Amino acid sequence: MWDFSLSKAFSAMVQTAPYLIVRMLVYFGIALLYIVATGGGGAIGYGFSSFGDGEGAGAFYGALIGFGGASGFLYWAREYILYLVKAGHIAVLTKIYDGEELPDGRGQVDYGVDIVKSNFKEASVLFGVDQLIKGVLKIITGTLNTIGTLIPIPGLRNLTKIIGSILTMSLTYVDEIILAHHFRSGSDNAWDSAKHGLVLYAQNYGKMAKNAVWLWLLMWILTILIFAFLLAPSLVIIRAIPGDIGGWAFVLSFLIAWSFKAALLEPIAIYALMETFFKTTEGQEPDPEWERKLESASGKFRELKDKATAFVSSKLPDQDTSNDTQTPEAPQQQ
Repeated sequence: MWDFSLSKAFSAMVQTAPYLIVRMLVYFGIALLYIVATGGGGAIGYGFSSFGDGEGAGAFYGALIGFGGASGFLYWAREYILYLVKAGHIAVLTKIYDGEELPDGRGQVDYGVDIVKSNFKEASVLFGVDQLIKGVLKIITGTLNTIGTLIPIPGLRNLTKIIGSILTMSLTYVDEIILAHHFRSGSDNAWDSAKHGLVLYAQNYGKMAKNAVWLWLLMWILTILIFAFLLAPSLVIIRAIPGDIGGWAFVLSFLIAWSFKAALLEPIAIYALMETFFKTTEGQEPDPEWERKLESASGKFRELKDKATAFVSSKLPDQDTSNDTQTPEAPQQQ
């Protein structure tokens, strides 16, 4: 079946309980933002449209505007969520995998943030690395669809499209594994370690993809169960808001279920996939042939490689050649 240990993943969650609390505050805060923005927007829309013959018909549109406003704010804040929450937890989970002792309580969160800041001076740098990793991973996964279109077997093309879609969705966790590889490498060149991690992932693609799909299925099955459990109380909350916005109960239930998934379930999947990646690639070196394949197939990979080279160049000391062209003095005659 799979190559990871769920018991080890759960044990890692217990050891990083302070980070789980922070994740719960952040992601349930996001869900609360959506609830307040959607409910408030619906109430305002209902109030404006209740005059005359409107009969509160604007509730739906008010809720939609509130939902869109919350989404816009979170799109702007996504870099900092990645920088201060997700990356810090990944750094701490990497230390747990290597058996290192961790601080307790708030000190653990500060410890994780310090590791991130020592590797990425600005949130935009981490976000840039993360986006390039995602771009290369899509190219690696997309190869499966290409193979399906070239082989003339009836039904294979549709089958590979379905499999490719599932693999693409399962990549939610893989970019974080490449980030964990960087933290573990000890390199100060995040672009270069991300490049090496992607090559290692590509040359072990079969095993990594299999485990990623298993984890994706497990996480979404649990999320759907949470969604079904939360649907009834969500209907009660929505009915307390004036106007006809009953359909938003499904949105509300999904948001809370997503919060559980992001705060508590995703770290389990990340650690499990991290374990698989580290065990699979132990002792391996990036294959130059795979690096050439990725470089020819992906502009994002070429950009990653260029940034890695530029980082090395920026670290080289400036050469002072001001004296190189001076004519040496002639020896004085006695």
